[in-house]
Amino acid sequence: MHRGKGLKFVGDSRILAPEVREQKLPKDYSEYPGKTEAFWPNFLLKEWMVGAVFLVGILCLTVAHPAPLERIADPTDTGYIPLPDWYFLFLYQLLKYTYASGPYTVMGAMIIPGLAFGGLLLAPFIDRGPERRASKRPLATGFMLLALAAITFLTWESVATHDWEAAERQGKIVQKVEVDKSSDGYQIASKNTCITCHGEDLQGGPAAPSLANTGLSADEVAKIAKEGYKNMPPGVFKGSDDELKKLSEYISGLGK
Repeated sequence: MHRGKGLKFVGDSRILAPEVREQKLPKDYSEYPGKTEAFWPNFLLKEWMVGAVFLVGILCLTVAHPAPLERIADPTDTGYIPLPDWYFLFLYQLLKYTYASGPYTVMGAMIIPGLAFGGLLLAPFIDRGPERRASKRPLATGFMLLALAAITFLTWESVATHDWEAAERQGKIVQKVEVDKSSDGYQIASKNTCITCHGEDLQGGPAAPSLANTGLSADEVAKIAKEGYKNMPPGVFKGSDDELKKLSEYISGLGK
């Protein structure tokens, strides 16, 4: 450096200012007495205790109310009415309405649920106010209440309108009976459309019970065939008296 040439200063951006070099560490939890606690073991122990209580409760419910067993699934049974788990019942009910089923299945299965869940996802971005009270955040609160009301209503409607008796008949475990389809009794049953409701193997269907092991006498079967019973209207059987006798004897002895 020569006199009169001036001074030149070179700065290095890699050297941080003193205030920047200070480490930004969070304060120790001991500085907030009564408001915080150590994660291990205090907080984690509480979490484990709460989880253990719920686990024991679920185990007790499982033992007291075991899951009902149904017959082996038959993919060829087109009359079976499936029922989803309880947390999907609102979507199941939605698909029963006119403009969300049939040719509009895409509307009920994708578009409407997509708009609903998309609205819930966008709610925090639409309402970005600093308030934490629900009354001060009308958009987010409104979206949430509307979603809860819709889910509750659709779930309730699904449970209230479901045919539980038909579902119980469908899932009931019945003894497999070998049906002789070449016998006169089966041919008469087929001619009088009995297999339409009771199934090709007469094991029952969505709208009718199984005809095997009914415990009914031939006369009782004949009376039901002529006069009807519950969902079965009278006059279904349209054959002769001799055919009625063969049919009633065949059904009363089916499965014995």
